Amino acid sequence: MTIALITGSAGLIGSEASRFFANLGLTVVGIDNDMRRHFFGEDASTAWNRQRLESELQGSYSHQALDIRDTKAINWLFQQYSSDIQLVIHTAAQPSHDWAVRDPQTDFSVNANGTLNLLDATRKFAPEAVFIFTSTNKVYGDRPNTLPLIEEETRWEIDKAHPFASGIDETMSIDQTLHSLFGASKVAADVLVQEYGRYFDLKTACFRGGCLTGPNHSGAQLHGFLAYLMKCTVTGSPYTIFGYQGKQVRDNIHSGDLIRAFHAFFQSPRSGEVYNIGGGRFSNCSMLEAIELCETIAGKKLNWQYSEQNRTGDHIWWISDLTKFQSHYPTWQLTYNVPRILQEIYDYNVARWLPKEYAQ
Repeated sequence: MTIALITGSAGLIGSEASRFFANLGLTVVGIDNDMRRHFFGEDASTAWNRQRLESELQGSYSHQALDIRDTKAINWLFQQYSSDIQLVIHTAAQPSHDWAVRDPQTDFSVNANGTLNLLDATRKFAPEAVFIFTSTNKVYGDRPNTLPLIEEETRWEIDKAHPFASGIDETMSIDQTLHSLFGASKVAADVLVQEYGRYFDLKTACFRGGCLTGPNHSGAQLHGFLAYLMKCTVTGSPYTIFGYQGKQVRDNIHSGDLIRAFHAFFQSPRSGEVYNIGGGRFSNCSMLEAIELCETIAGKKLNWQYSEQNRTGDHIWWISDLTKFQSHYPTWQLTYNVPRILQEIYDYNVARWLPKEYAQ
């Protein structure tokens, strides 16, 4: 039996990974205790997605409602499957800047200590497994905001003569910058994943994502940019833009494109690797541009307001340079741009968000 052990399996990336690797013939062991509901409320619960996974994948998927902070439980699970575990995909996290401020202890214990538990269990019980970690571009803190940016009509852009004009690469320093507490806990996890790769020669990689998105995202106000924006547009719920005139830019990578990158690494792994991963120049938008797209797709105006106060440590402009990953895995390419992503989010969720008589 070949096991893919996936944390956060009912979330956006975890569920996409579960389907993908189950369809390749692996048996998926999913770990998810619906902490997202605890973080962001009932509307952000991933229970619906877990139920759909169990129904679709049936015998190819086994669910474990464990807490990754529970060292004994994690060790027990890894010991049950031991060398059958060939792949660990770690997506479980507390993902919000704002929530981390409310409870730094929980944020750090989930993001850092939970990652340490998984790495050490892999080292002890499945040392040949490939370990993939969904890190974040927030490990760079607010350093991207020091780039020479130019204000345009609907977005901020970088000076075309700058070395990062095609996107920010892995040479950007993560040191001496404002990260937010969430960013700091993810830095700790990111460095641990690198260290277990280099020190113990495990096959590990940190994928430092921009905005990860797709139709299975349980978007909430504090996390899930495009999914939450489309949900607010469809349902008429109020939306707040925080700072930067709504011209802040994000690259957006569809969960399917990201999982195919994971698969490429799984097929030819390396040790202690780091990749910036996102939509790059192919798939990015500003807040204002995303709002216009959502309104066009949904046929409704978004009920939004503006707050001058930006979120602490938030990026004004982020576009990933994918050169390093593509040089290691040249057959991988992005397939989803922002309009296609938003259309899919709408098509998959409008009936779930609205009563039947109002769904279009």
